[in-house]
Amino acid sequence: MLDHLLESNRQWAAEVVDEDPEFFQRQALGQQPQYLWMGCSDSRVASNQLLGLSPGDLFVHRNIANLVDPTDLSSLAVLQFAIGVLHVEHVIVCGHYGCGGVHAAMEGGTSGPIDDWLAPLRKLSNDYRNELDRYSAEVDQLELLCELNVLHQVNNIAGSFPVQEAWAHGQKVHVHGWVYDIGCGRIFDLDSTTTGSSNAVDTVETAVARRVARRRNGR
Repeated sequence: MLDHLLESNRQWAAEVVDEDPEFFQRQALGQQPQYLWMGCSDSRVASNQLLGLSPGDLFVHRNIANLVDPTDLSSLAVLQFAIGVLHVEHVIVCGHYGCGGVHAAMEGGTSGPIDDWLAPLRKLSNDYRNELDRYSAEVDQLELLCELNVLHQVNNIAGSFPVQEAWAHGQKVHVHGWVYDIGCGRIFDLDSTTTGSSNAVDTVETAVARRVARRRNGR
């Protein structure tokens, strides 16, 4: 039934070996990624491909709407392993415009596990309702909420135990907030990079204020 996928894999592996005969032998020795990508499960947001990176360059965690909730053991375990074991230096939260999870959180109407999962995002939408309502076009509201969501995940990551522990021991960890524009294929930095617990909250709050101001000015 899925033979075409297996054949595609065979062809890909053969092409890789033709170009670099020892590639898979090196891969088998272990991984040393420099980056942790925490993104959305959306099939259009393929992290390695967007960044032009090869297998082994990027440690990846994905879920609906790229949420990093303080109670989510999966996200925390990924952070702990990436930072404590792999010693990645850069944690990237990347949201994207046109996110179905963000749209569902704003519009409501979901039920079951997805409804529970999106609860923090619904709260974020309610918290910034006045700012969101400044825009008559739904697409503008959704784009702003996508950006605000990324910035708040940066804050959640900065406050997490794995990151706080790393900073306390002098380990370099930089937390970045990005957004991907599916319509043009570009990734944009939300200017929220956090490098230590002393500036984490100020950095994120400043970034939030900056994004809101830019949206007000049509940028």
